[in-house]
Amino acid sequence: MTEPRPPQAAAPDRETRPHTLLDDDGFEGKVPGKKPALTTGGQPAFFSCWDIHAYYGESYIVQGVSFDVREGEIVALLGRNGAGKTSTLRAIARLDNPELRQGELWLDHQPLHEMKAYQASRTGVGLVPEDRRIISGLTVQENIELAQIAPPHGWTVERIYNLFPRLGERRQQEGTTLSGGEQQMLSIGRTLARDVKLLLLDEPYEGLAPVIVQEIERTLAQIKDLGMTTIIVEQNAIAALHLADRAIILDMGRIVFDGKSQDVLDDADLRQQYLAI
Repeated sequence: MTEPRPPQAAAPDRETRPHTLLDDDGFEGKVPGKKPALTTGGQPAFFSCWDIHAYYGESYIVQGVSFDVREGEIVALLGRNGAGKTSTLRAIARLDNPELRQGELWLDHQPLHEMKAYQASRTGVGLVPEDRRIISGLTVQENIELAQIAPPHGWTVERIYNLFPRLGERRQQEGTTLSGGEQQMLSIGRTLARDVKLLLLDEPYEGLAPVIVQEIERTLAQIKDLGMTTIIVEQNAIAALHLADRAIILDMGRIVFDGKSQDVLDDADLRQQYLAI
């Protein structure tokens, strides 16, 4: 088993270091660069991503990504289409594609990089995929109960229905016949049925009507209030930034910004350059 690396030197306090743009040598500056830096912000990291490199076949997608997430923190992972956001999330969840060829992933002192996807799930990684993956032929309740067929268990079915009353009303309805917003609720609820330490949300607002987006936002705010450590990938960057404590921006598979979400909201030039908003 790979031994953990020695602790990184503490980064300057975020109050005096509002955000980080990295130059080609890894130092702060105005020029985006190739070498991301770890930013632990004075608290021990609950999740650490150390210099990961991931490929689809020979296509080099995730190119040396490194960041830490503190327990209870919500991080928005942002960037233009093709920046490597979903690929980074899939690598963290230890899915087969993209293939992680270099780097380390640690969650609560456990080496995710040495695990398969099912092992990472048992360790506490909960991925809500963009395509939702509701199982055809099963009711809402059966979809949730299937997630609890083996330990470790998370939220009870009734607690999930309290979070999503619509699901409770439709518990005997086949999951694939729900509306898009209801399927997203079911996908999140099914993930919470496991004992989740790190919640990964891939495009939770994708394809939803604005009124449903607002409902999902309120639900995610409740999850935030519970202190669940979360990484959210979302093309609706403004919505994600309002939810998140911190933002990480990717460009061409590399980190070009790591700082407070509010700093991105306040910096129109930064948003235009990397998010086109």
